Amino acid sequence: MLTLLDIRNVVLIEALTLEFGAGLGVLTGETGAGKSILLDALGLALGARADAGLVRAGADAARVTAEFDVADTHPARALLAANDIEVEGPIIVRRQLRADGGSRAHVNDQAVSATLLREIGAALVEIHGQSDDRGLLAARGHRALLDAFGGLGGEVAAVRTAWGGWQAAIAAEAAAREALAAAQRDREWLEHAIAELTALDAQPGEEAELAEARAGMQKGARLAGDLDAVATLISGDAAGVEKLAQAARRLDRIAAEHPLLGEALAALDRALAEAGDAETLLAAAVQALDADPARLEATETRLFELRAMARKHRVEADALAGLAEELRGRAAALQAGEAGLGDLVAAREAAAARYAAAAATLGKARRAAAARLDVAVAAELAPLKLDAARFRTVVADLEAAGQGADGAERVEFEIATNPGADFAPLIKIASGGELSRFVLALKVALAETGSAGTLIFDEIDRGVGGAVASAIGARLARLAGGAQVLVVTHSPQVAAAGARQWRIAKAVTDGVTRTAVVPLDAEERREEIARMLSGDDVTPEARAQAARLLGELL
Repeated sequence: MLTLLDIRNVVLIEALTLEFGAGLGVLTGETGAGKSILLDALGLALGARADAGLVRAGADAARVTAEFDVADTHPARALLAANDIEVEGPIIVRRQLRADGGSRAHVNDQAVSATLLREIGAALVEIHGQSDDRGLLAARGHRALLDAFGGLGGEVAAVRTAWGGWQAAIAAEAAAREALAAAQRDREWLEHAIAELTALDAQPGEEAELAEARAGMQKGARLAGDLDAVATLISGDAAGVEKLAQAARRLDRIAAEHPLLGEALAALDRALAEAGDAETLLAAAVQALDADPARLEATETRLFELRAMARKHRVEADALAGLAEELRGRAAALQAGEAGLGDLVAAREAAAARYAAAAATLGKARRAAAARLDVAVAAELAPLKLDAARFRTVVADLEAAGQGADGAERVEFEIATNPGADFAPLIKIASGGELSRFVLALKVALAETGSAGTLIFDEIDRGVGGAVASAIGARLARLAGGAQVLVVTHSPQVAAAGARQWRIAKAVTDGVTRTAVVPLDAEERREEIARMLSGDDVTPEARAQAARLLGELL
């Protein structure tokens, strides 16, 4: 609720600070005293269009600050959080308007845009005045109001859940169809690629092995002549090893003749052993460096095939085996996708059926709630001097394209103001006090449903008096049981229904006109209501009548 309003240099208001409380508060005063200025100032703080004409003559800027005490769950706090504005304690909105028309807006000293300020203001306060087009008059909010009135939170939640499931199923089917279409476009290539990779049967590490073998064989071809020459020198008939063997045999016959001959024979034996090892190693080297042209050609052919396939698929040769498995998996997925698409279609159809059933249940409940609301509003019209008017809640089916998470119907409040007149949207009815009384009737019927924490009615009693004014006052008091209600009124009956009252007065001091707002105590209230009853000349009868009004309604 609104707890404080501080106004500086707005038209006739130089400096004014007002504190407010719960329940019904009334603002009274003579015509032209400045009641509209007060509402304009509050509207400025709540994000209304910045009009430089609101700046008090001679002042550089106007400033309005409004403080609200609301629950942690209030929609305004959620709106602030969604815009990364952290607010603890009361919400304080401030608007400064310069004489040149420029303005700045803040919420708890954090700068905000005028657009965001309007959204926050709409969540905090509903103003119903002579030309109001917000709050209950906006058809876009009627469906939510009806749902709240009917207690349809469970049905609405079920529809939103079913809608979300349906949309998810539609998205899953669409994604599967897109993937399947892309896979089908590649089917021929996929089958060909799998066939050639399968035929190649590449193995991890094979390229390195082939490259190493090829390099060895190429080296063997280069060394073939030298190896043959070495082999001839070692193993041929005239080779050095044979001559050493002959020398060893002859020396063996005479080695016993002298110790040195024995040592010489031992040395020859060692040389022959080393030569044998060399011969064995040479044979192994010849085999390792096998330069068989046919084997080299086969190795190179296989190596080139692997590398060509790797280039074709833009992968490393060692990845060819994994690529083959991947493509086989894609082929299997294509087959499974064709089979699984039917399951997705069935899931989407089932989700659509669940949404249709939930929406039908909600629609039936909405029509029942609409009938109850029509009866409740009708009961409020006659006491408010609107007995010739008729009210109805239109619940109309939407085309399939218009259905969504909030159901399959549009809801709009309509009225006919005179017998035989056609029904029309609430926003198009006659303006002025009649419009405000319709809003009041709806508000009373809806109780706290969808309401901001603070409701302001501007001259709701225009053009009525007596019993109708008393009925308005009584209903405002009832409405104030669940929300803070402020009303600007000329009616003594409405004023007497308030829990507290302020008098708005205009005075000229030193040639300067100023507007002041004064809170009234019990005696001052009686005197103000007596003035409203009799005019400037307050009579004892008027004071007695004021006391009776206050006594009856307090």
